[in-house]
Amino acid sequence: MKRMQLKAVLFDMDGTLLDTAPDFVAVCQAMLTAHGKPAVDNKLIEDVVSGGARAMVAATFDMDPEAPGFEELRQEFLDRYQEHCAVLTRPYDGILELLESIERSRLVWGVVTNKPVRFAEPVMQQLGLAERSAVLVCPDHVSRAKPDPEMLLLACKQLGLDPAEVLFIGDDLRDIESGRAAGTRTAAVRYGYIHPDDNPSHWGADVIVDKPLDLLAVLDRALCSC
Repeated sequence: MKRMQLKAVLFDMDGTLLDTAPDFVAVCQAMLTAHGKPAVDNKLIEDVVSGGARAMVAATFDMDPEAPGFEELRQEFLDRYQEHCAVLTRPYDGILELLESIERSRLVWGVVTNKPVRFAEPVMQQLGLAERSAVLVCPDHVSRAKPDPEMLLLACKQLGLDPAEVLFIGDDLRDIESGRAAGTRTAAVRYGYIHPDDNPSHWGADVIVDKPLDLLAVLDRALCSC
């Protein structure tokens, strides 16, 4: 049985569509300075970006999330990031060309991210992507975030598409698990925020790519094999 024709491409945000780590790093280093502590290696923070605020604060301050005072630091991180979420963030090299190719192919694209909407929307707007994206689904819009398929199923519903007509691209096992559970095609990227101990080859994605423009060939094959 032939696969359904590809009609949309959905991206995870952090580590897939956008390189958001520089803003996270800047916030963490500023917090260390404010608390009278020395800077840490940027890579220490970058390696745990996919784990969210809790993981980044824990790594930055070498602190157990259950320790007294941790929650106050996490909240400080979120408050600072809201003011600094679109300063250094940029699309990965090749992403803008990829989006242009998607649009030329008369496909639609959007974002499904575990990033809360209060951060995700300003980032998309600041980078001029909000008006081009057909959908933006965040944890605020559902009861269960990735790896649950609910976010992807909502995005497909909003687009009026069967999940089998959608390719979901991400840099974390949760992305691929979410896509597989929702019934989308999946692509894992090696260029994102992948922990040194993790390996995208083990995630069960339909395809794995090393850089954004490698996805052009993936899209070409998908559009020609339906």
